[in-house]
Amino acid sequence: MKRLLRKSVMRFVLLALIAAMLGSFVGQATAQDKYPARAIEYVVPWGPGGGADQLARKSAVLLEKILKVAFPVINVPGATGGTGITKLLAGAADGHAIAIYIADSHAVLATGQATWKMSDIVPVARMILAPSFLFVAENGRFKSWADFEKEAKAKPGTLKVGTLGFGSVDDITLTYLEGKGIKVVQVPYSKPSERYVSVLGGHVDALYEQAGDVRQYITGKQIRPIIVFGTERFAAFKEVPCSKELGYDIGLPQFRSIVAKGGTDPKRVKILSDAFEKAAATPEYKAFLEEQYSTPDSYMNAENTAKFIKSELDTMKATYKPRAK
Repeated sequence: MKRLLRKSVMRFVLLALIAAMLGSFVGQATAQDKYPARAIEYVVPWGPGGGADQLARKSAVLLEKILKVAFPVINVPGATGGTGITKLLAGAADGHAIAIYIADSHAVLATGQATWKMSDIVPVARMILAPSFLFVAENGRFKSWADFEKEAKAKPGTLKVGTLGFGSVDDITLTYLEGKGIKVVQVPYSKPSERYVSVLGGHVDALYEQAGDVRQYITGKQIRPIIVFGTERFAAFKEVPCSKELGYDIGLPQFRSIVAKGGTDPKRVKILSDAFEKAAATPEYKAFLEEQYSTPDSYMNAENTAKFIKSELDTMKATYKPRAK
């Protein structure tokens, strides 16, 4: 009788241990499957205060409410966005790090200067689409594009234009214009704050930029656009001619998208994409788009963003013509 009792007790203990082990395995699997399980690092490959930084900080607040985890914003400027992309790629492909990926970083691929490949990243969403302009000081000598164009052709290589950097969309556009007889000197500024005020201080004659990034200087009557790059005029600046009507077939838009490291689980990419869609639909974000002079249809999900940036890369490659050495 005692032997049977002892066997029953041992069998019970053994079953209890097995059940505990199984429960532990299930608990671990559940913890691993939960996403997001912790804070998601939000890499901005540009300095504080610029358009990419503004997007990250605006969307981070909205995403934290949606996904219930923190989105700490980390600025990692350098190499036309390359330094920040490198930081993203150095981490795990688990969806706990994302980065702002803009047209200027994308252009580095087209110009052959990138240290990464498209397969290294996976698109999550497009959050901003906006045209680029050339701005001049309100009290400067250039009153219109015609004035700027005339002097640029008469004195090639003397006018200075502030840009984001070489290999960027700015660079591709100015290289295109050079092929049309508008030769200027490109002055790159890695820090957005320095770039924005360069035209005010007379360090450059014009500034290549998106209107939303310099809104305070536009509304403050300190700078004004003289040309918008695209196929049509922009509603907020109807008096400003577009490049197409002036005979310049160049209009690479500025886009700001979100990417994760290539190889991230598609299910996690979708969770992120859906969260960004919810953020984009909020009144706060819609107001932000208006402030940025962006198109109302700026948001795209992961699948459509992938198609969009592939198309943009093809266009950039077809447009870019290296300067003669």
